[in-house]
Amino acid sequence: MDLGLRGRRAVVCGGSSGISRAAAHRLAAEGALVTLVARTPDKLAAAAREIAADTGADVDFVAVDLTTREGRAQLLRERPAADVLVANAGVPQRFASFQSLTRADWEHWFEAHYFSALDLIYGYAPGMIERKFGRMVNVSVNFIKFPQVNAGHSHAARLALAGAIAALVRELAPHNVTINSVLPGLIDTPALRHALQERANARGVAYEDIVAEVCQRTAAARLCSAEEAGDLIAMLCAAQMGYVTGQNIINDGGAFQGLF
Repeated sequence: MDLGLRGRRAVVCGGSSGISRAAAHRLAAEGALVTLVARTPDKLAAAAREIAADTGADVDFVAVDLTTREGRAQLLRERPAADVLVANAGVPQRFASFQSLTRADWEHWFEAHYFSALDLIYGYAPGMIERKFGRMVNVSVNFIKFPQVNAGHSHAARLALAGAIAALVRELAPHNVTINSVLPGLIDTPALRHALQERANARGVAYEDIVAEVCQRTAAARLCSAEEAGDLIAMLCAAQMGYVTGQNIINDGGAFQGLF
């Protein structure tokens, strides 16, 4: 299926690895002009070369820290227009007890998971409205549906963003501009593998045992590949998806057992 994205400019945040890199690869394969965004120039350059070689597309990058106001402003200066935005600050989940968190911790997480997306939405939306085309996808986490102990700092910021997006979509939808969020669960990325290896080391068990244990929490009984997760993001960016907006789409293999 042709997603109707040939020649569209796509800014993919967190694009040097994991879910966002897989999404960038699929968008490039669809003919989009892709800009990868992350912190580390060497990783970005390598990812851009590999995606370009695989797809034959034009792929470039901007190295900034999206968890800072300055980094977001720099991105908008260097890439002032986009037809597609994948918002993902690429910050690994960190658990901490409520009593250990300071005001600075809360502010950091709101910069990382609230303003990192909201500033870019505000930056790119006017151009999308003018051109009558825009697709924005925010990468969140399935835990916002069932918050976890010691993760209030992350959940608060992500849920605040979900609320803001729910209001914004009503202003943008008449202009063929959509915003959706994906809520991934266990995606087989370098970040997840590192976290599971740390857990295995701490418990003195094999990595494979930890993987088997966490997979039992899903109906699918396996990890999701980064490519599967990336394809979902790309699908939500398709020209044909103009009537789907304001949705929080869970991609966790059935780990969440609620109806809504």
